[in-house]
Amino acid sequence: MNYPTGIKKSHNQIINYSHRGMTLEDDINETNSYYRDKDLAYIYKKPTPIKVTKVDFRKDRTSTIKEAFYMEPSTTDYNGIYKGYYIDFEAKETKNKTSFPLANIHKHQLKHLENITKHGGIGFIIVRFSVLNKTYLLKAEDLFSFTKDNDRKSIPLTFFESKGYLIKEKYRPRLDYLNVVDDFLEVKNG
Repeated sequence: MNYPTGIKKSHNQIINYSHRGMTLEDDINETNSYYRDKDLAYIYKKPTPIKVTKVDFRKDRTSTIKEAFYMEPSTTDYNGIYKGYYIDFEAKETKNKTSFPLANIHKHQLKHLENITKHGGIGFIIVRFSVLNKTYLLKAEDLFSFTKDNDRKSIPLTFFESKGYLIKEKYRPRLDYLNVVDDFLEVKNG
């Protein structure tokens, strides 16, 4: 920028991209911590299985992984136990205002959720429409129904509004998704 006195100034702003797309995950992690603290449920983020092939060992007894690869495709983001039920779910965010791209969920993840529900577990996805600041829980069965009956490459917001459950944000727990799980457990158990 040129100022009237002839002095040139530049403003180099450092932009930190390290936490993009992490707000939903952060909210779920905080919620799961709350559930554990209150002894309500034990649900954890699953680590991605990797195989380390090269490590740099330093003299100060620290080490850095220099090379690794994914051993197998990851399944879903979270799993655990609640009221005697196995829970397994995937969490995704989208900036899209009208739909959720199905390309964000891999076929092996759909198959994993299908296997979970087939064996009596509770499977679902949590999707945050970040621009709208709305977060929905969609049961795996409804997700399967949509993908089976539609050739669309995305799930419209209207489907989430009609079949999904809006999760209200609160102070603690941040995203009380187990409140929603209670609703459909009540229906399931009659």
